[in-house]
Amino acid sequence: MKMDSEAVEIDGSVMEGGGQILRVSAALSCIIGSSIKITKIRAGRSTPGLRPQHLTGLQLVSDLCSGSLQGASIGSTDISLTPGKTRAGNYTADTQTAGSVCLLLQVALPCALYADAASQLCLKGGTNAEMAPQIDYTIKVFKPIVEKFGVHFDCDIRMRGFYPKGGGEVMVTVNPVKELTPVTMTERGNITKIYGRAYVAGVLPFKLAKDMSAAAVRTIRKEIKELYINIQPQQEKEKACGNGNGILIIAESSTGCIFAGSALGKKGVYADKVGIEAAEMLLKNIRHNGCVDEFLQDQLIIFMALAKGTSRIRTGAVTLHTQTAIHIAEQLTQAKFTITKCEDELSRNITYIIECQGSGAVNPNL
Repeated sequence: MKMDSEAVEIDGSVMEGGGQILRVSAALSCIIGSSIKITKIRAGRSTPGLRPQHLTGLQLVSDLCSGSLQGASIGSTDISLTPGKTRAGNYTADTQTAGSVCLLLQVALPCALYADAASQLCLKGGTNAEMAPQIDYTIKVFKPIVEKFGVHFDCDIRMRGFYPKGGGEVMVTVNPVKELTPVTMTERGNITKIYGRAYVAGVLPFKLAKDMSAAAVRTIRKEIKELYINIQPQQEKEKACGNGNGILIIAESSTGCIFAGSALGKKGVYADKVGIEAAEMLLKNIRHNGCVDEFLQDQLIIFMALAKGTSRIRTGAVTLHTQTAIHIAEQLTQAKFTITKCEDELSRNITYIIECQGSGAVNPNL
């Protein structure tokens, strides 16, 4: 453990320049025990500085690692976090808005892995929100893939919450690890299954779910003719706060890769359009022959950086979010990343291999 008296300074405006820099830095600070000072937070955004979701996430991490947090208020552009000992416990984090519970989990999950026992995180806010993974994505795509690193958590959706009210709640149980194992995902194989769910909640008519589903199936059929596509329309009854509609479609490959396309309904947007948007997103993410979709890509970087050994993951085009996560991970840990471009003569597909010599972070509390 390196206990630096000098805080590591992180420029919150570099590259993607958003909340992701905060999440990766805060989680790594907590795990490696280094103080950090983040400046120019979300400097280029229309509402600069911390939003409720970012603030709630930072407070959650600070609680988890018995840390001290300076400058943490809405709109603040500079914060400091000095971590202490990471302790298991029951933690509650409430954005009090439709701020994403999935983004709260993104920052807290890595920390909770390095605690002395299992932790319970009660996360409140939006479960199906814009500009964030939907909770269904977190459970159906993110969870099975991070399990390959040795990350084990359970996620129980108590209540779904939508924009603008929020009011959603998930209960997450995280088991600690001694160290994470590296992961290799370089062979995509064939797509073997496509399925999903289209849902409506609150006062919205069930017909919207059926229309989203039908439009999505039609769109995918144009390109993928040989698979049965099952997208279930569903009415969320008891477990929803407010009104919302959306769709998540998943594709699985013969080698265990999982991809998704999703979309949320908005006022004045036809249900067909929502279904088509999700379908096109899924198709785009399986055309390139990489092993992860564009959203999982950056979410795996922190686990690759912490694992003991070399991870290799084949992706489509490397996103700015991913490049940003790598930049922060290399700044805070001993991990070393390389990105290699691979051109396939046969299919004209360009993929990339993200390789990481992990830092091998060991849990000192177990």
